[in-house]
Parts: sequence; structure tokens; C-alpha cells
Amino acid sequence: MELEVRHLRALCAIADTGSLRKAARQLGMSQPSLTTQLRRIENAIGGPLFSRELTGSRPTPLGRSVLCRARPIVAEMNALVAEAKQEADRCGPATGARLRVGSTGGQAVAGWLRRLRARFPDADTTIHIDVWADSLLRMVAGSQLDVAFVHEVEGAPLRVPDGVRRRVLVAREPQFVALPATHPAAARPVVPLADLAADQWMLDPAHEGQEATLRRAFATAGRGPRVVYGDYPTAADLVASGELVTPCRPTATPRPGLAIRPLLDDPLTLRLSLASRPTDPPDADALFHDLRDSYLELAWASTAYRQWLRRNDSPLPRASEGGNPTKNRLPA
Repeated sequence: MELEVRHLRALCAIADTGSLRKAARQLGMSQPSLTTQLRRIENAIGGPLFSRELTGSRPTPLGRSVLCRARPIVAEMNALVAEAKQEADRCGPATGARLRVGSTGGQAVAGWLRRLRARFPDADTTIHIDVWADSLLRMVAGSQLDVAFVHEVEGAPLRVPDGVRRRVLVAREPQFVALPATHPAAARPVVPLADLAADQWMLDPAHEGQEATLRRAFATAGRGPRVVYGDYPTAADLVASGELVTPCRPTATPRPGLAIRPLLDDPLTLRLSLASRPTDPPDADALFHDLRDSYLELAWASTAYRQWLRRNDSPLPRASEGGNPTKNRLPA
């Protein structure tokens, strides 16, 4: 096995974060994949590079020696890539304007893209989806994206790089719960968390901090949730079959066999924001406005979310109430 720059980046990430889990998250890969990659690197070098301790992964003497050589190489390659991207940005594509947006996903993205393409019909608009918000923020900081729509779990702040600013779309979006339609709690308009203490919860590990928040909420009732891990699209099938419950966005679309209900006192919330660089695209206001309109359209179209908004005297206006900037043109 020949070592490549990506292998050196992986070693630096493990050393910097002190954890295979955190390093995998930073690199945008699964922990088992990174563990396998580390094992192959160690086999190629001929010795262990990290020791597993209670506090995390620490470099061995051999690991420190390798890192001393690896860090300058990674730094030089990062500088080269950044300079190349800056030059590409200055030159621009031969076909004209371009707009590079990123997102952690969500139902509002499709409507956002539709509005952006209508507003900038001559622009080459691309979308990059990544479940890791921190990865998107780094791409904005590195000029790989113009803007990124990200969410942040309350109690688990994102690592915002220098040179990135965020404009808040929703300060505290309530997370609802998806539960089987036959569940006794589904008969309630608002579900106390205690009514779901005996259920198995599926959480997406990409939403870092959500499990800790859920456990804290249950701890106040003297209970502990049973947690399994998976992605939310898979969870919907399991919920409908009666196997488990799972948090969901308030704009989630109902489906047969599944009920979506708000949780009492909103113990799980997200902060939604649009990230960009201080040297914002000249049409940053329009980009944010179109994202807001897409989100508001979904929010008021969702029966469960609309009822929650009315009960809580939400300040969210309807999409048509926010005004509409005149059509803009991105620079070539």
C-alpha cells in the first residue's frame, strides 16, 4: 500500500480531534471506514500510530514521528488547492455566472433551488448535499461553496471557521416525533416525552448532539431512552411498522401508518441558518429571501407545524408577507 495525501489527512484529523469518531465526522466518512483505513496505514508503516485510551486516541511515539512529516505535506497541499480554487474563482467559468449552494438537506431545499433558478436563469446553479454541517461550513470558508443552508442541534454548537458568517433563518425550530399511527400517544395533539419512555428511539448519528439532548430531556423524568442508530428515511418504514419512534422535522410529510406530533415543551430544537463569507455574494439578500420563502411555504402547508405555529404565536410570516426583491443578476 502506497501512502497518499488523503491518508496523511486522516492521520492529522485523528491526532487533531483525539477521536476516531470525531475524525471520521470531520472527514465526511463513517467511523468503520476510517478504522479500516487506519489499520491499513499502520500495516504499511509497520507499527501502531495511535493508542486507544479512555480519553480518546493518542499518537504513539511512531505516530508522532509520522505526524511531524505528514503535517507539512498536508498544509502544503491544502495551500495549493486553496490557491487553485481562488484562481478559478477569479477567472470564472467560460459559460458565465455560477452559484454554488450547499445544504444539510430538508424539504425546503427543492423549493429553494426552484426559486434560485427562476431568479438567476442564466446562472449555473449547483447543489452539494452533506449530512455534516461542519463540512459545509469548511467548504464555504474555502470558497468551494458560495452559501450553505445548515442546521445546528441545540446544545451542540457548530465549529464555525474564521471568515464565515451565518444569517439565522429560524432560531429554534421544534423537532416533532414520528410515531406509529396505532401508538396510544398518536391520539394526543401534543405528546409528552414521558409517554414515549418505553419506546425504542432511532437517531441519526449525523445529527451530533441530538442523543445527548434527548437523554437530558428524559433524565428530568428519571428515565433513559432506548436508542438505536440509522438514517431517517429508513426510520420512516420502521416507525410505520410499529417498531420504533424517531425525531423528525416539523415540515415532514405524513405517510400511511405514521403520525407526526409535536413534543410537549419542545425538548429537541434546531437552529437553521444560511452561511456565507463576509465578502458575501452581491445577491446574498436574495439568496436568503428565497430560502426563507421556501421554508415558510412548507411550514404553513404542514398541518401539524401550522397548528404549532398558531398555538405558540410564532413570528414566522407567510411567504407572501415578506416582500420580494426585484430580480437580480449574478456577476459572471
